[in-house]
Amino acid sequence: MKKINFSAGPSILPQQTIEETAKAILDFNSSTLSLMEVSHRSKDFIAVMDETIALFKELLNVPEGYSVIFLGGGASLQFCMVPFNLLEKKAAYLNTGTWASKAQKEAKLFGEVIEVASSKADNFSYVPKDYTIPADADYFHITTNNTIFGTELHTDLDSPVPLIADMSSDIFSRVIDVSKYGLIYGGAQKNLAPAGLTFVIVKDDILGKVSRKIPTMLDYKTHIENESMFNTPPVVPIYAAMQTLRWLKANGGVPAMEKKNKEKAASLYAEIDRNPLFVGTAAKEDRSIMNVCFVMAKGHEDKEADFLKFAVSKGLDGLKGHRSVGGFRASIYNAMPAEGVQALVDAMKEFEKQNA
Repeated sequence: MKKINFSAGPSILPQQTIEETAKAILDFNSSTLSLMEVSHRSKDFIAVMDETIALFKELLNVPEGYSVIFLGGGASLQFCMVPFNLLEKKAAYLNTGTWASKAQKEAKLFGEVIEVASSKADNFSYVPKDYTIPADADYFHITTNNTIFGTELHTDLDSPVPLIADMSSDIFSRVIDVSKYGLIYGGAQKNLAPAGLTFVIVKDDILGKVSRKIPTMLDYKTHIENESMFNTPPVVPIYAAMQTLRWLKANGGVPAMEKKNKEKAASLYAEIDRNPLFVGTAAKEDRSIMNVCFVMAKGHEDKEADFLKFAVSKGLDGLKGHRSVGGFRASIYNAMPAEGVQALVDAMKEFEKQNA
């Protein structure tokens, strides 16, 4: 029985991505060399880099005046790169979860940070909405999807200052208007590629405005000018990302993916709301379509371990909630088929019958 992978990341990837990358690891472009050992400056790999960037821009409709670069270090390195490059006097942050909190903490090393709003007091169960973005801030930072708590911003915000977004876990899952953002970043290990790759989409004209000296490797301009080749990039994840983007384009692009994702999430949330054994943890209007978080209903808390064991017996892998919150988390990224979500729904119904 093939397991259905609900892990939050590294997570499920399209079968095409796995198979084609595996082939290239054995023999890249009929060269008899492995993808893992070819030069990143070889003609064949530069073609991979060029296609990956081109597909990235095409599928997200990235406007002129923006650069797409690939880095290492994960989104966590971006927590400091963003303020290093952009924070001169003051930055504003919306605190919606663990990763938003971590990003905010790093920014405080570089200047004044204003927390415009936070849902921490309510265990990050919703996305704050009534707040004012300081017009004199250098930028406003948001985390669009909160993997640990299962909340998501479903629209592109209007901001009087450059809008910076961590989109690690919902990039390519829904249509976005890139022109509303000054910079978008994220780790690739959820909707794009294996761990080890970080993407950054940056509006070129927001750079070069801070007075501090920026270390070469932490300067976005370095990587833009060198087309992500200043140092050796993560070759295998970039190739995998290209395959994922090819798959995404062949399957209708981002609009088609958004439609499927909303349908998958709706069916799972409907079962959570119907089933007396389970209850969702996020405010309904802010529920994530990528990370569905839920717990045992009141009076049934003692069945948590039993349900996890039951789910594993059904081939449902990675449902255990983040260690900081417990419960369950079904990550239903782009590559998760509707059949996988239905298998979870069926398991929940069967578990209900066994424990009625």
